[in-house]
Amino acid sequence: MSHSLRDQLLGLGFTPAPKVPAKPAPKQAAKPARTREEMDLAKAYAIRAQKEKDERLETERLKQESARVRREAKAKLEALLIGKSLNDATAEIARHFPYGGKIKRIHVNAEQLAALNAGKFGVVQMNGRYLLVDVAVLAEAETIFPEAVALKVDPNAPASDDIYADPQYQVPDDLVW
Repeated sequence: MSHSLRDQLLGLGFTPAPKVPAKPAPKQAAKPARTREEMDLAKAYAIRAQKEKDERLETERLKQESARVRREAKAKLEALLIGKSLNDATAEIARHFPYGGKIKRIHVNAEQLAALNAGKFGVVQMNGRYLLVDVAVLAEAETIFPEAVALKVDPNAPASDDIYADPQYQVPDDLVW
């Protein structure tokens, strides 16, 4: 009984599987050779795509670098301003000033208002808050992160910068509302 399974199946009447002839590989249609013009155009597109990719990567790298520099400058400014804020929690006078295209305000007392308008104090924006600082700290803040300087009053500025000082815009004394 040392017959193999194959021999036993053949003895029971099963026939061997027919042998399938190997199929020849299908003939591939010969691609026409690309012309020199087509190769030059393809090469030009590849070069252009690579240049665009390089430009995008460079732009992204510069954006990330400027964001890193900005973060570092903000951190330096925050360290500088620790304990140097002159904000008075009981101040009731609102001093309005333009910053970022909007009108902002900081609350000061009467002495701070006079010093701020005289250019002895300035306002620095840090983490959404406006901090009143003296002019020396304001100058340091301006060298570290100029965008954070919200209000810097120049005491030597001529008063004629106000367009409403022009007689054309003066309200007549006899105007009654």
